[in-house]
Amino acid sequence: MASDTSAAILGTGSYVPERRLTNADLEKTLNTSDEWITTRTGIKERRIAADGEVTSDMCLKAAQLALKDAGLTPEALDLIIIATLTPDQPMPSTGCILQQKLGLGEKGVPGFDLNAACSGYLYALSCAKAHIESGMAKTVLVVGAEALSRIVDYQDRGTCILFGDGAGAAVVGLPREGRPAHRIKSVHLWADGRGGEQLIIPAGGARQPASHASVDERLHYVRVNGREVFRFGVTKMVEMIQRQMAEHDLKAEDIGLIVPHQANIRILDSATERLGLPPELFFTNLEQYGNTSGASVPLALDEAARQGRIPQGKAVLLLGFGAGLTWASALLEW
Repeated sequence: MASDTSAAILGTGSYVPERRLTNADLEKTLNTSDEWITTRTGIKERRIAADGEVTSDMCLKAAQLALKDAGLTPEALDLIIIATLTPDQPMPSTGCILQQKLGLGEKGVPGFDLNAACSGYLYALSCAKAHIESGMAKTVLVVGAEALSRIVDYQDRGTCILFGDGAGAAVVGLPREGRPAHRIKSVHLWADGRGGEQLIIPAGGARQPASHASVDERLHYVRVNGREVFRFGVTKMVEMIQRQMAEHDLKAEDIGLIVPHQANIRILDSATERLGLPPELFFTNLEQYGNTSGASVPLALDEAARQGRIPQGKAVLLLGFGAGLTWASALLEW
């Protein structure tokens, strides 16, 4: 049992939209094929938010499941943190919108958004851990959610095949007697702004506000330097796993599961080969959902837990890497 002052994940939940966008669908509008996409990415389909379905809607559904899993009601929350690069709108924050949807407006529960792209959930988990262990909060809702289909250029074969929509949530707090609690033993965060141009949405902010020209030039869509991001992802995944294993004196048999950001199957395969770890230690749902950025890690963690893929008493490694450039890792005691 974790100590009374150690933050833990008390419950998880996830949500994906019903609509599927398959590789066969993309073949109809792009010069591509199922074989080309699968070979290069490992993705077969991705989920797409319905018309009128926004990030806060997906947050709400994942949050409700996480609260149910934790055996709590929204009234137990002291703080809401949303990790997203696709908020409902620039202002107010999706955190405040979700707060209202959970019925916590009168209570005054604080909520805010955090943008660390594909590392965002782990950045938010770090904030939750700090708030709880400092005594600033008792129960924190952390949600990673994205409506990436709204910022993907479906004329660009190199990017539109990668991304999908979804949400994953965790309730973080102090362990309670008689309830499962997964201690957050460590979280590490990093960034290197020198690589910011490698994964970017050029327009829509203060540097280049929306204009007819920016829309015509398709500058409001995500752009990726695939080769550089691939190299970055493999390198950082290997480094993060090695660091966590050394810090906690872990051997392969001590690890129950590794839950990496679901970016590209070739990144995962390359990192696995370099580390010499058994491939079955790595959980993937990339084939079904594609890259869901900030939703990727919490969505995969929730699915792994619900599928019974995580042995009790083992360490769980969470890994994120993406735009910023940012990267982050966490070690859980399951």
